[in-house]
This record gives sequence, structure tokens and C-alpha cells, in this order.
Amino acid sequence: MKKRTFFVMLILFLILLNSMLLIVSVIILNDKLSTARDKCLAEHYVIATSLIGGMQALEQRGNNVEECMDQLMSGYSRYLKGKGSYLAVSFSGEWIYESASIMSKENLDFPPEMDYRQERIVYMDNETVPVLCVYGSFPAPWQEYGLMYVGSLEDVVLSWRHTKNILFFMGAVMMLVMAFFLFQFLNIIFRPLRQISSASTKIAKGNYEIRLLVQGKDEIASVAHNFNLMARQVETQIQHLQEIAEQKQQFIDNFSHELRIPLTAIYGYAEYIQKAPISEEERYECTQFIMSECTRLQKMAYQLLDIALLREDELEKGDCMVAELFEQSEKVMHVKAAEKKINLSYNKSQNLLIRGDKEQLLIVLNNLIDNAIKASWPEGEICVSAYLEEAGVVVEVEDHGIGMEPDQISHIKEAFYRVDKARSRAAGGAGLGLSICEKIMQLHHGKLTFNSEHGKGTKVRMHFPKDKKESFTGL
Repeated sequence: MKKRTFFVMLILFLILLNSMLLIVSVIILNDKLSTARDKCLAEHYVIATSLIGGMQALEQRGNNVEECMDQLMSGYSRYLKGKGSYLAVSFSGEWIYESASIMSKENLDFPPEMDYRQERIVYMDNETVPVLCVYGSFPAPWQEYGLMYVGSLEDVVLSWRHTKNILFFMGAVMMLVMAFFLFQFLNIIFRPLRQISSASTKIAKGNYEIRLLVQGKDEIASVAHNFNLMARQVETQIQHLQEIAEQKQQFIDNFSHELRIPLTAIYGYAEYIQKAPISEEERYECTQFIMSECTRLQKMAYQLLDIALLREDELEKGDCMVAELFEQSEKVMHVKAAEKKINLSYNKSQNLLIRGDKEQLLIVLNNLIDNAIKASWPEGEICVSAYLEEAGVVVEVEDHGIGMEPDQISHIKEAFYRVDKARSRAAGGAGLGLSICEKIMQLHHGKLTFNSEHGKGTKVRMHFPKDKKESFTGL
């Protein structure tokens, strides 16, 4: 594109420059010819006036004017000879005198449109040497006589050609200078485009960190700025896609692992029942374990189905009092907490109203409490509370159990991730509970946050922003 632009602009410049030079050379030629014409007219007038005076003097002395014409014109001819001009005198349309000719005899013939009694006429002839001819007849009583002044234009033409050559030489120099500066200018103009093209190529090859240097505030700078924004968005999207791909791969790996353990155990016990001589009591224990593992697989399948089928438009959102939510949760969870002699308390002092799907929110709350029970020591304490902050309503579940390390908190919401794998698997968990909770909170435009310290306990908060149409508000 740069080469095409360069040649197009150079051709246009050449056309414009040569047109201007041609116009200037024509103006100079016309000016020189006009000057030469004025000079020839002036000399013709002076010689004609002087010649009439000489003819009158000859006639007064009784001499024949025609016979003495050579003698009368010799002085003028010698004067003009050095200038490359000559004179001719006509009488009744016939030439009776002519000086040393620089024109052919035929060129002394009058033009068809010219009468020998013409007062004055100026024309050019270019037979061999360019000349300017001035002819004029004399006033009465000498009207039969006429004077032809022929001035050479060779010097004028040579001077014009020299000037024209200088002009076109200067034009050629200007063209070379213009070509050089045009090439440099286009290099500067197209440098950002080359950088954009190079950066685009690198991005296409997978280098998403490439950025352009933004200089100035013109359109090119705007393009570079927008390109950087696009590259940043592309990099962000690619990183997001890579994270999703890694999460999916991790999900598949974890899912395969979770399936392999119970299936291996089921297959082993089934093979043991089939091939080994065992008692009825052993057979019962084997089938009981097989049924337990099948139940865990069934629960895992239902949980995965819940994650896959959760949709915001399918949530039955309505007004929900936090106190009522706590009451329903307490009815379900106090039995499980009592098994470990854990004190489960609900703070129902604040009258907070939220809007959402009550059943789904109850699933989230119960999952958080269930995790807190699993992480708590026997005879521990779990506190469930709700309060209003500037950003919205917060529901908090706090325990004083085993807690988590910082690197564990960053993975806690991932599917199949378990802080204590042995404890979770023994309890029948697959590590999908918090993934389901996270999905439900996202559908309610909320979020889950974890604050935990190893050996001291965990605080889990459910945040519901109040600046959205579906968010939760306090009364």
C-alpha cells in the first residue's frame, strides 16, 4: 500500500509540476516575444520616419527616389546587419530593395491577406530561422512605398530554450527532493500501520501481550489506543477461555477420579461376592457397602444435574424474610448439629427482607451450615447471623473449627475440591456443594466470600448487593 501511495502521489506531483513549468515557460516565451515585437515595431517606426525624410530630400533635389533607394538604405542595412535583422522596400507591390537576406526569396512575398498598402502588420515566419516581420506602407504622397522590417528571433528562442531547460532541470531536482521527502513522510505515516500489522501478526501467532506505543492525539494515536484496548480484551478473553478450559479439564479429571474410586470398590466387592466363599454376614456387609457407594454416585449425579440445570429465569423469586429462612434452616440442621453436640445458634434479631428463590437460598444456607458442622470440633459452636451493610444484606455463617489455609480458600468453590478429602469422602461428600452454592449466588447477583484461619475457624458470608433490580434490601 505504501508503494502504491508513493507512486500515485509522485505521478500526481510530476503532472502538476510539469504543467506548472510548461505554463511558466509559455508565459516567459510570450513575454520575450512581446518584448521583441515592441522592439521591432519601434525600430520599424524610426527607420520608416527617417526614410520618408530622406525620400523627400532626394525628390526636392530632383533625384529619382527608386534609383537612389540602394544608396538611401545602405546606412540602415549596415546598422541592422549586426543585429541579425534586415530591411526591404516595396513599390506598388514589387520589391525594389532588400538588404543581405536571412530569408528565402519566397518568404518576401506578402501574405495572402496582406495588401501592400497595409498601414502596419506584424507576423512571424519560421522557414529556416524564426523571424518577426513588420510591414507598413508610407503615408501620402508616398503610399505606393512600403517598408519591411525583418528581425531575427533566434536569440529570443535560444534564450527561452535555455530558460526552459533550467526550469525543467530545477523541476527534475525538485522531483528528486520531493520523492525523497515523500518517501520519508510516507515512512512516518505508515510506521504505525506497520507496527499494527506486525502486532496483529504476533497476536495471530499467540503473543497476546504485545502492545503499541501511543504517541500524540491524532487519528493514528486513536487507532493505536483502540488496538491496545482490543489486544487487552483479546488477552483477557483468551486467559478467561484458558481458565475455563483448565477448569473443565480439572472438572473432568476430578469427576473421573471420583467415579473411579467407588466403581473400583463396587467392582471389587462384587467380584469378591461372586468368586469367594463367604458367609451371609460378609455378603450382607459387601452388599451394604455396594449400596452405600451407589447412593453416593446417585447423589453426585443429582448434584451435577442441579449445577447444569440451574437457570435464572427458572428461579421463583419473591419476598423472603431472613428470620423465616433461619427458622426453616434450623428445623433441618439442628438434628445434624446435635449429633456432634454442636451449639447451632441463629441471630434473628434484625427484620431483614430479601427477594429471591427461597428454596434455592435455603440450599445455600444449609450447605454452608453443613460444611461448618463437618469442620467443627465436637461440642463446638456455630453462629448464623444476618445484618445490613452499605452494599446490601449479608448472611454470615461462622464456626470455630479446623479452618483453612489461604491456598485452600482460593480453590474452595471448584467442583470436586475438598479441604479434607478423607473426611469428606467418609461423610459421602463429592465436593460439589459449594459449586452449587456459588452458582445459586451468581443467579441472585450475589457472591460468597470466605475468611478463614487454620485451626481457628471460618466465616462464610453471603453478599447480596442492593443496587440491582433483583438484589436484596433491608427494612
